[in-house]
Amino acid sequence: MLRLNLTLLVSVLASALYLVQVQYDSRHLYTEIERAQNEARKLDIEHERLQLEKRAQATPARVERLAKDQLHMKPATPAITQYVTLKGAAASAAHAEAEQ
Repeated sequence: MLRLNLTLLVSVLASALYLVQVQYDSRHLYTEIERAQNEARKLDIEHERLQLEKRAQATPARVERLAKDQLHMKPATPAITQYVTLKGAAASAAHAEAEQ
């Protein structure tokens, strides 16, 4: 009878220690989940901010201003437009192709 009582006592103590370990692991995993969710929220906010900044950077007015200021580009006008024409056999082949 003593042996049975000792066996039951050891098994109850072992299950109690296992229960404490499982609860500790559960709490630890829960805090990690919370941290990961907070990080995901921060990344979503950063992504939205970057998308907004990207849209602001790609406005046509800004692109045109950068083209003028940094690349020294000018709008196309008839005065600076150069027309290219084909001569000889290449011109007649292109003309025949265009008629089809």
